[in-house]
Parts: sequence; structure tokens; C-alpha cells
Amino acid sequence: MSKKMDSIKMKRLLEDRLKQDGRSMTYDREKDQVRFENKETGKGIEVSLPSVIGKWNEKKDAAIDEVVYYVEQALSVMGKETKVESAEKQVLPVIRSTSFPAEASEGVPFIFDDHTAETRIYYAVDLGTTYRLIDENFAKKQSWTKEQIKEMALFNVRSLPTGVKKDEVAGNVFYFMNTNDGYDASRILNDSFLKEMAGKIEGEMTVAVPHQDVLIIGDMRNETGYDVLAQMAMAFFANGHVPITALSFIYEEGELEPVFILGKNKRKE
Repeated sequence: MSKKMDSIKMKRLLEDRLKQDGRSMTYDREKDQVRFENKETGKGIEVSLPSVIGKWNEKKDAAIDEVVYYVEQALSVMGKETKVESAEKQVLPVIRSTSFPAEASEGVPFIFDDHTAETRIYYAVDLGTTYRLIDENFAKKQSWTKEQIKEMALFNVRSLPTGVKKDEVAGNVFYFMNTNDGYDASRILNDSFLKEMAGKIEGEMTVAVPHQDVLIIGDMRNETGYDVLAQMAMAFFANGHVPITALSFIYEEGELEPVFILGKNKRKE
């Protein structure tokens, strides 16, 4: 791919990734944005090309993956009634990067909470094979307050299985959660699970959520561990379906603090 990205190239890239039967794409040159629309429902979503190019300059293909996923998710539920059979069991939190859109299509704000400087907590209704992020209109339709949504989500995330795989690298221990249920990163909000893991840690405990479908807990027993962690988190971040952050966090007394890996055997909290 060319190192220089412009609106025309980005438009073609998105068109290639998102074209399918029953879907149209139009380009507004004046606003420099593309609209993807479901022909059957007439509902659609606009994507600002300069905004995507800005993210692409930082994250390359991971930025395009994020936009494609967002558009696909939005179009899959747009114009359809979401059937919520047992709402109190279907609401779950999802972790996203702070660059993730704050609004759904047509400018309706999502319900979300700040988490760390790198991450936000959004809320979703689980629909089995997919989920729908909860926006203010949907919450109003269900007569849910933000506090109720948060309580349901945090209660439900604690009921998800927390099995991990263990690996040892250069004297450091890493625990991986990778169930691919869409909520692996969400387990970072399960306080009792993190406290339980902290009880097994001999060195310093780190937590990483490089993308939606992985949670990495590290037992840092020597300085080399931080370099291994940084490389690992970056590799997962670059290959994730929904990238979140390549930064890791130190977990101490229930608090998460970002850890910046500066180079071999040096780190800065």
C-alpha cells in the first residue's frame, strides 16, 4: 500500500471492503465523506474520510478494520427492531479505544463511561451472534437509565467464564483469556477476577487489552518481561478485529495505571 493516503484511495479501500448486494455507497465531495446505506431499509451511516485517514496514519490497516467493523455492526441492526427477551441478562460492557465514535448513526450518542486515559466502557445488548451498542434512543425505548445499564452490565460480566491459559517467557508468567465470545477484554471490569489473579502474582501484575477478543495478565518478575509484554501487546493490537490499545497497565490495589515501555530494561509508569 502506498505510504501516502488520500480521500480517493481511502474511499476505494472502504468500498472494496464494504460492498455487497443490497447496499449502496455514495460520496459527498463537499463534506469529504461516504455514506453506506441498506437499500431495503433506507437507513445508512456516514464515514468522514479525513477522520479515517488520520487514524490510518497512526494505526494503518487496524484503523480500516475498526471502521469496517463499526459500519457492518451499525448496518446490521439499523432499521430493525432489536428483540430483547431478557434484558437484564443480555446487557454487557464492551471496552473500546477513546478514538471510537461517541455517537451512533444520525448523531445519536452512545451510552458510555470513561475507564482509563486509553479506554472507554460502552454498553451492548447481546444478540447471540452479534450485539448492538446501546445508544440514548435505545435506552429510552427500553426505559433504562444509564445507572441501570451500568449495573446490569457489570453484574453480567462477572458471570462470564474466566478460564485462562498460562505461558512462561524469560522467567515471566503470562495468562491469556481468548474465548472469542466478544467480551474477553470486558473481563478487565470483573474486579473479583482481577483480585483473584493478583493473589497468584509473585512479581508486578500487568493487564493488557490490545483488542476486543483477548485479555493478557502478566506476572512481571524481571525487567525483560516488560519488553516481552510490549511486543506481545503490539502484535495483538495490530492483528485484532477490533483494536483497543497497545499500552498495558499496572494493576495495584484495584487501580489501573498505564505503563510505557521505553526500551530494553527501562520503563516509566
